[in-house]
Amino acid sequence: MAEPPASNASPLIVLARAGHLRLLRELYGTVIVPGAVVSELLRGPASDAAAAALQSETWLKRTAVGDIPTRIATWDLGLGEAEVLAWALEHPGCEAILDNRLGRRCARALGVLVRGTLGVVLLGKKRGVIPAARPVMDALVHAGLFLAPDLREQALRLVGE
Repeated sequence: MAEPPASNASPLIVLARAGHLRLLRELYGTVIVPGAVVSELLRGPASDAAAAALQSETWLKRTAVGDIPTRIATWDLGLGEAEVLAWALEHPGCEAILDNRLGRRCARALGVLVRGTLGVVLLGKKRGVIPAARPVMDALVHAGLFLAPDLREQALRLVGE
């Protein structure tokens, strides 16, 4: 059985605000949420959809992460990104879900599988979890996710929209 992915805060926040956090559950079943990400989510307003989900959804697994390996620490990432990548390194086959550009570069340099929020939407469309990617992307943009217009159009072409 494949390792569940580990997610940083921003994908959880924007998916929850857009009303599409279920995509993660339907695609993966379980999602690892490292301690630093938990702390970041719980520091926000209690009314935040991601914080509320973290408190109520059992498929979001809070997980302590040990020391950050030097090969991650030298990238000067936020603690959430660093813990997501440390978890993924310790669990081969674990996908890191994060949107931070530097964090994604670090993941690729380390050979860690990485997917952003947009990639989650595209995977959801490809697997039939959602009927169309465009309305989900619209909701994500409305919820605060920046998607460059050319990237958005390229992504929609990939899934035949």
